[in-house]
Amino acid sequence: MARTVLLYSGPWSDLPLEEFAARAAEWGYQGLELDCKGDHFEIQRALSETEYCQKKNDLLTRHDLTAPVLCAGTVGQAVGDIIGPRHQQLVPDYVWDDGEPEGVAQRAVEELIAAVRAAQALGAATLSTPTGSPLWFCVALQTDHATLRSGFETFMEKWNPILDACQECGVKLAAFIQAGQIAFDLYSAEMLLDVAGREEFGFAFDPSVFHWQGIDPVEFLRRFPDRIYHVYINDAALNLNGRSGLLGSYLPHGDPRRGWDYRSPGHGGVDWEAFIRGLNEIGYDGPVSVRWNDPGMDRDFGAEDACRFVKRLDFPPASREFH
Repeated sequence: MARTVLLYSGPWSDLPLEEFAARAAEWGYQGLELDCKGDHFEIQRALSETEYCQKKNDLLTRHDLTAPVLCAGTVGQAVGDIIGPRHQQLVPDYVWDDGEPEGVAQRAVEELIAAVRAAQALGAATLSTPTGSPLWFCVALQTDHATLRSGFETFMEKWNPILDACQECGVKLAAFIQAGQIAFDLYSAEMLLDVAGREEFGFAFDPSVFHWQGIDPVEFLRRFPDRIYHVYINDAALNLNGRSGLLGSYLPHGDPRRGWDYRSPGHGGVDWEAFIRGLNEIGYDGPVSVRWNDPGMDRDFGAEDACRFVKRLDFPPASREFH
């Protein structure tokens, strides 16, 4: 049976949900991963207004869509990070408030706890989120084991109240694994799980962020088959021409001088057949969410093209032993 194909709503947060949902249904999607931006989903309203989540579900049902995954937006970055001025644009105004770092971090935790409860009210089984990181990563400097261990333990002290809410509400937390998060590759994910040790905590897996690092996404799937709580469909292309590098050179996405950039699914370098075989191998039967990114393509064209691509690509495992 083919996996449910969702579309992450973030790139269309400038549109009313009613308009975006109608487009997504026309493009062939079966559901949405609602991002907590614009009017797509508002965490505090979900908890304060009795019929808010029901109205969202009714709207989606009119378009034959579901919302099995809720994305907390970027506020999770402020939970794990050391707070600085850049976080003002990542969190709602009521979380930023006066910008005092300790207060911002505490309010970010409270907002994530609220997001867990909102996901439960919506009927979403999974909350996806960035995590941030108290560890400063630099490829030129060696970080000693004690500092790493302390950083991971500090991280979990902040996230444990959120995971307690996940346990209470029956919601799984799917953490982004990518640059800028505490875990960004296979071995840093091992370190994180060694400290985390909680069933509520797993990964939102995006093969594109492994491809540009030179990591085989299928090896990550095989290493953590029971911790893949959500799967993104996203692609990336390398442009290593002797001048560019993998760290991005402070250049924005879409700049041709970058060493890598995102691409619409099927237009980059990810080995998608191997990836689907990997999902089949670990028995992942949850939804797959197109997290559309392509600075060189119209978003509506790309979303429709991506839906066709995923439906054509996704194939079930063999139903009997091969002879």
